[in-house]
Amino acid sequence: MTAQEQKTFLIFGGIGGVGGALADLLTQEGHQVFVTTKSPEKMSQTSLPPAQVLQADVLDHGAIEEAVRRAGANGLHGLAYCVGSINLKPLARTTPEDLLQSFQINTLGAFVAMKEAAELLAAQQGSAVLFSSIAATRGFTNHAAVGTAKAALEGLACSLAADLAPRVRISVIAPSLTDTPLASPYTKNPKMVETISAMHPIARLGQAHEMAKAAAFLLSDDAGWMTGQVIHIDGGRSRVETR
Repeated sequence: MTAQEQKTFLIFGGIGGVGGALADLLTQEGHQVFVTTKSPEKMSQTSLPPAQVLQADVLDHGAIEEAVRRAGANGLHGLAYCVGSINLKPLARTTPEDLLQSFQINTLGAFVAMKEAAELLAAQQGSAVLFSSIAATRGFTNHAAVGTAKAALEGLACSLAADLAPRVRISVIAPSLTDTPLASPYTKNPKMVETISAMHPIARLGQAHEMAKAAAFLLSDDAGWMTGQVIHIDGGRSRVETR
């Protein structure tokens, strides 16, 4: 890859899980990648140069804006918002605060990141990928907080795709349960993994590299005629019933 082809990407939540897999993939392709994490102890858990590892809690809008400013100092071609939460509770135990926090992490943080990055991305005719969930469009018990937040995220992405067209493309990936550190409360129990896997026509959990490869495609010029799309990578669970 020549210097002229190298692009700059910012990945929120870019250490570990899907964000980490995406950072590795884009780095291997020769791009410059900036990542964020809210945890100082995780900042050394990447092979990226320290200057490209930014501390930013998405609940702190100033930190989001600073991360975008630093990553985009010399131009920004793509942004991925790989931050999320899985707060599952029965409705009777779900509080307004649970719903608000889920919205702040999953939706409001993405809004602030995109608002701050919009002009930088437009200058490069860039692209963005946000992460939703199958729970945005399928009703599951105990998912009131996260399902609401992810549905709002999909609406946000569609609206932003209209606002920023044609210079910025924005699409969404909506996985089912994926084997990442975020999902570890549900994936560390083999029996639970077996049960959840059986709910999918392709009877297994998703893998981080599968989501990362899809995100890399959506960020690339190969997806140059795609925007406002929600791509389901969910083992068929959102569309196919095998029972």
